Amino acid sequence: MMENLAKDAKIFVAGHRGMVGSALVRGLRARGYKNILTRTRAELDLLDQRSVHHFLKSERPAYIFVAAAKVGGIHANNTYGADFIYENLAVETNIIDGANRADIDRLCFLGSSCIYPRDCAQPIKEEYLLTGPLEPTNEPYAIAKIAGVKMCESYNRQYGRRYISAMPTNLYGPNDNYDLNNGHVLPALIRKTHEARMRGDTELTVWGSGNPMREFLYVDDLADACLFLMEAGVEKGLFNVGTGRDVTIRELAETIMEVVGFEGEIVFDASKPDGTPRKLLNVDRMKDLGWAATTSLRDGIVKAYADFVSQSAEAKVLEERAVAIAS
Repeated sequence: MMENLAKDAKIFVAGHRGMVGSALVRGLRARGYKNILTRTRAELDLLDQRSVHHFLKSERPAYIFVAAAKVGGIHANNTYGADFIYENLAVETNIIDGANRADIDRLCFLGSSCIYPRDCAQPIKEEYLLTGPLEPTNEPYAIAKIAGVKMCESYNRQYGRRYISAMPTNLYGPNDNYDLNNGHVLPALIRKTHEARMRGDTELTVWGSGNPMREFLYVDDLADACLFLMEAGVEKGLFNVGTGRDVTIRELAETIMEVVGFEGEIVFDASKPDGTPRKLLNVDRMKDLGWAATTSLRDGIVKAYADFVSQSAEAKVLEERAVAIAS
């Protein structure tokens, strides 16, 4: 049953400057929604419970998308586990509980496929949640996201809310973090490959064995899925959002090399961790509702690489301006 979302309905996108939040804003605008509510961290600290509760009671958005999160790759998760579990728990707790206190009935919580057990059967179904140990390298982040899913379920049961959870696979796209230490594998590889090409390197070193398999979803497809769930009137549940297809890290690196134009050889550093051996989502629930991702991996990487080049060019201009002012 389709839900009648008025084009002027007030919709709050928490984390609108991030990769997922900005994709949601693009998707909402493309659909003609005119009353999109956003706040920067300076305007609203989502870690501050009192401020969040006051904001939600004052603004009373009809719909909330919880895209705000502290995210990072294997290195960041291993190094800053305390920050990951605290900040993600605080943000989601403040928003979900604040929404209920403000009598806001519709909310979409964004999580991650890392909530599932490290060694569960593939492809991963939603019902596999909490059936085994998590991947140790991102356990703090995963536990925080599991808590968000369970909060939505609990508020639905106790208060009759209509809060849903969307669990995307590995995301990439505009506004991604291309940092070599704290970024996820795909954006980090885009930067690493680009810089290797610019230096004229003959080899590209990739962490791990190259054998783990990963599924990648273009972030605008995730935004489309979340808006689809809201517009379809889905009232509860956990939904995997992915493509239903995965590739090895070697295949990913080769595709990025082709897009970037790097013609050297790949060298795998087996001393670095591989992480989860395979993480492919079962997306039958979304398919049954009538939704499927539309962006191919190569097409998405082309768009992501263009975004990286654009960010790099902008950063260079700002740096040159700063030098000119200082001199």
